[in-house]
This record gives sequence, C-alpha cells and structure tokens, in this order.
Amino acid sequence: MNWEITTFIAYFVILLGVALVFYFNGTNKNSEDFFLGGRSMGPWVTALSAQASDMSAWLLMGLPGSILAFGFGQMWIGIGLAIGTAANWILCAKRLRTFSKAANDSITLPQYLTNRFAVDSRALQLVCALIFLFAYTIYVASALVAGTSVFTTLFPDISPKIAMFAFLLIIVAYTFFGGFAAVCWTDFFQGLLMMAALMLVPIVVYFGHSELLDPTALETVYEYTDAATGAVTQCAFGGGIFNASWQDIVSGLGWGLGYFGMPHILVRFMSIEKPSMIKKSSIVAIIWVVISLFSAVMIAYFGRMIMGEELLTHGNQKLVFIAMSRKFFPAGICGLLLAAIIAASISTADSQLLVASSSFTADLYKPFFRKGASEKETLLVGRVLVLVLSLIAFAIANSKGSGAQAIMDMVENAWGAFGASFGPTILLSLFWKRFNYKGAVAGVVSGFVVDLGWLLSGLTASTGVYEIVPGFIVSFLAAYLVARFTEAPNAEAVAIFEEATKPDAD
Repeated sequence: MNWEITTFIAYFVILLGVALVFYFNGTNKNSEDFFLGGRSMGPWVTALSAQASDMSAWLLMGLPGSILAFGFGQMWIGIGLAIGTAANWILCAKRLRTFSKAANDSITLPQYLTNRFAVDSRALQLVCALIFLFAYTIYVASALVAGTSVFTTLFPDISPKIAMFAFLLIIVAYTFFGGFAAVCWTDFFQGLLMMAALMLVPIVVYFGHSELLDPTALETVYEYTDAATGAVTQCAFGGGIFNASWQDIVSGLGWGLGYFGMPHILVRFMSIEKPSMIKKSSIVAIIWVVISLFSAVMIAYFGRMIMGEELLTHGNQKLVFIAMSRKFFPAGICGLLLAAIIAASISTADSQLLVASSSFTADLYKPFFRKGASEKETLLVGRVLVLVLSLIAFAIANSKGSGAQAIMDMVENAWGAFGASFGPTILLSLFWKRFNYKGAVAGVVSGFVVDLGWLLSGLTASTGVYEIVPGFIVSFLAAYLVARFTEAPNAEAVAIFEEATKPDAD
C-alpha cells in the first residue's frame, strides 16, 4: 500500500465531509450565514483562518523556492508580510468589526464602503465588485498552479491539466457546499497543519541530519535552461539580508501594505463574534505568521545546502518543501505534509471564491439586476458564481508559464491590485471622521489604475519597484485630497463613525 497517497487522499475525504456536514445541517440559511458565518466566529478560528487564507501555497512553495534560488535578499518580502500582518490586526481588526456592524450590518467590503458614508450611489460598489472579480480569478489561478504541482508529484502518470481539474473540483465542491463557516473551521485546522509542517521539516533536518548540511552550496551558482523559452537563469544565493538592493527592500516591505486592502482577510475581522475577542485573535495570528515565515526561510536555507544542485539545475526550486519532506519522512507522514500544501492552496482559494461570490451577489446582482431577489435565489447565484470563477481561474492557470516564478507572479499581481485599490480607503474610513464618499471612490479607482498601469507599462520590471508601492501612495493622496476639498460627509455618516468609535462598542 502506498501510504503517502493513502494519507493524502484521506485528508481530502475528511475535508469534503466537513463541507457536507455544514451543508446538510442547515447552517447556511441566508446570505449572511453563507458569506459571513452569521458573525459567530471565535478568536482562535478567526485568527488561524485569516492567516491560512492569507498565506496560501506561496508560503510553502513560492517563498522558500525564491530564497533557495536567490538568497536572503528575498526575505524582505517575509519581513514586510510580518509587519503588515501585525499592523493590520492592531490598526484595522477591531475597528472594521464595529464599523461594519454600525454601517447597516454590511457583509461585503464594497457594501461596507457604501454604507459607511450613508449614500444612495452604488458606483463604488460596482467598481469594487469588478476589481474583485478581476483580481480574485488571478489569485485562485495561483492556487491551482501550486496544487497541480503536488498532484503531479504524487501522481506522475496524470497529465498536469487533469491534475489541475481534479484539484479544482475539490475546491469547488468544498466551497459550494460548505460556505463561510465550513471554510473558517477547516481553515483553522489547515492553519495548524501548515504551521506544524513548516516547523517539522527544519527541526528534523537540524537535529537529525545536520551532517548533510554543506555550506559550500551557498557559494555555488547554479544554472537551468527553460525548456519552453530557452532562457538561462542563474541562481546565486547572494549576500546577506542587508546586501539586498534598495528596490528589493522597498518592494519587499511594500508587500505588507497589501493587508490593509485584502478582502478575504478583512472579512474575517467582520465575522468575529465580538470586537473584544480581537486582542486574543491578534496575538495568535502574529505568533503564527512569525513562526511560519521563519520556518519557510529555514527550509530554503537547509534545502540549498542539501538539495541545491538537484533542484536548481532543473528549475524546480518551488518543490523544495516537497523534496525535503520526501527525503526525511516516512511515506505516511510525508503524505500529510504534502497535504499541507494543498491545504494552503484551498484555504486561500475557498476564501477568495466566497468573497468574490458574495461581492457579485450583494454588490452587483441584487442592486443592479434583481433588487427583489430572495435569499434562496441569492444563495443559488452565489454558488453558481463559485463555479464560473473557478473555470475562469482554470483557464488563466493553464495560460501561465511553468516554473517557480509562475506562482509568485500571479500572487504578486493580485496582491498589488487589492492593496493599492482598497488599503488607503479602508484606513481612512476607519480613522478619519472627515473622510467622504468621493474620497473613497477616488482612492479605489486611482490605486487600481496606477497599480495596473505601473505593471503593464513595464515600470515594475524597469525600476525594480513593486507596483503596490506607487499605487498605494497615489491612492492615499487622491483619497485624502479629494475628501479634503469636497463637501463634508453627511450627518448619518458622522453618526456611524461616532457609534463605531465609542469606547464601549462591542
């Protein structure tokens, strides 16, 4: 019996079983239940589901693969993410929970931004929903790429397209039936699995196989040739973390700005049962992300010394976690470790599909097409959209190039679009009473346009500066200046701000 495959398959049977339990016990009675879990999530579930949905397979494949190939200079991304995680929980979490409740029990981010300013216009909801649909299909595609790598490793006789489609079916079935509550609860356990898997590999290597560590591999420059393009890539580990260029440092730290505008993370703040639970959640989340990021770095560091030549000469740096797991663990445990990668992919993809689906139904379908749609109809449309977005993501994933950088590229593009578009507007809506609807529209639109324009014009490549940085700056300035020099918010919007910022708001 192949215990690696058996353990792997058993994990997903259990996962789908959880989704079916939530479906058949009537948990998803209305759209708030399906998309926000009825605002009943506890502090531990909120914290770990937020972080699991945040990191995705990028944490187990993209980041260690990038560090394995190019050195500690890539760590600035991890540092930026750690700082951004902490800042988001400290600055935004509690306020967004109280503000979304005060703003007419908003269940989506676009809905919150509209209700927050007490206006009749639906322009911002429309713009936000379109950005969601654009960015999330790209984001889900990255999860499909990562999941396919694991499937083809375990089942080498299956073609990548069939493997990707099988993975897609798992995500769709799980999200379609389970809804937000099932997603959060399984993401809680998947977050624990991800952290345990990341910690276990470097611990076992350091304490049980330190004789295999070869420091000279850090000095070796490996090369591989892309079979499709013929391009040759040199993989030099480089110097220490402070030898990175200013562009790498700025861009790496810029990743942290994305958290303030990341809908599938922010929606966790809106779903927690009580704002008073945020403090415990924030401690759990920050500890989780620091441990997980550090472990990913150590996997790359040890992997370079043990398997650098084996992986880098074939352009397989993204498989370092898989290769290390197979080398040092028995088949049964290895199957569970490999399931951690799929868990990471699913925990992100399911959240993103739900947020995109909720935005479409609440921010496009009901306001613009079917104002009188019943709860049953809304739930059906939401589930159908999960299917549609999944198929679009499947097409995008198949159009991208292979190799370690494919995962990083897709995540980077979507992350930048969200952070630049929504981050400054969310922050100003939570902390500035004078902020108004026109400022919010200006912030969202300008951030998205600058971010996308910077990327498509080639400035990201030519300057070495990640597009989220100029996008975030322009978005913040546009939002502030437009709000500052247009009419003040109406009395109802001011009342929402005051209600949400009361000391006893809970």
